[in-house]
Amino acid sequence: MAAPEQLPPRVGSALDELRATIDRAAELAREIEARPPAAGDLSARLADVESDRDELSTKLAEYEQQVGRLMNLYVATYQLHATLDPSEVQATIAEIAINLLGAEQFVLLFWKNDARDSSGECEIAFAQGMEDDQTGLYPNGIYGGGDPAVDATLSDGVLRIGPIDGSKALACVPLTVQGATVGALVILKLFDHKAMLRTEDRDLLDLIAAHAASALFAARVYSNTDRKLKTLESLVALVRRQ
Repeated sequence: MAAPEQLPPRVGSALDELRATIDRAAELAREIEARPPAAGDLSARLADVESDRDELSTKLAEYEQQVGRLMNLYVATYQLHATLDPSEVQATIAEIAINLLGAEQFVLLFWKNDARDSSGECEIAFAQGMEDDQTGLYPNGIYGGGDPAVDATLSDGVLRIGPIDGSKALACVPLTVQGATVGALVILKLFDHKAMLRTEDRDLLDLIAAHAASALFAARVYSNTDRKLKTLESLVALVRRQ
């Protein structure tokens, strides 16, 4: 399901107001340039107008960047909760990591049943770019521990962004449901065009931490309930035929 493309009303009106101000400044500058130099202050006024226009243009560019970041967060949240199919939710998390964070290599970990209290093993629900993994920490769809940053995030539910001593992870994003940490998104490598995670990526990482696990948990509950309901309906239909 595609996310809505329209901007929220406040954002759109603010952008329109900024653009209109810049247009008025440009029009005034053209009028002043077209007039004969009848007054000595024309040059000063023109310089002031151009300075204001440049300042507004800079503010508009900054504002548009901020709007872009907000739209990314809005679209990501919408997409996470737009489906009740667990595989589609996992695919959405992967798309966010790839397209918005620029992650080339990452794993999505979830505790195996009550593993946090026993074996400490996590299942790898989704992996991207792990074919050439040299760490040896993620074999056969299982993470059994060994990376200090990942282990710490799985334990305390705190978001960590690298570089981290002794860890290959660039970021460890806790996945929580009702305050309980149920897994983590571990980003191991970024695409070449992105040297490192930027400050503005923090909002997106926080969003993943807050929404990814709850969206996947809801999808799994719905899927299990729907499967049980269909089984029950089949049994009822079988009994009625007898």
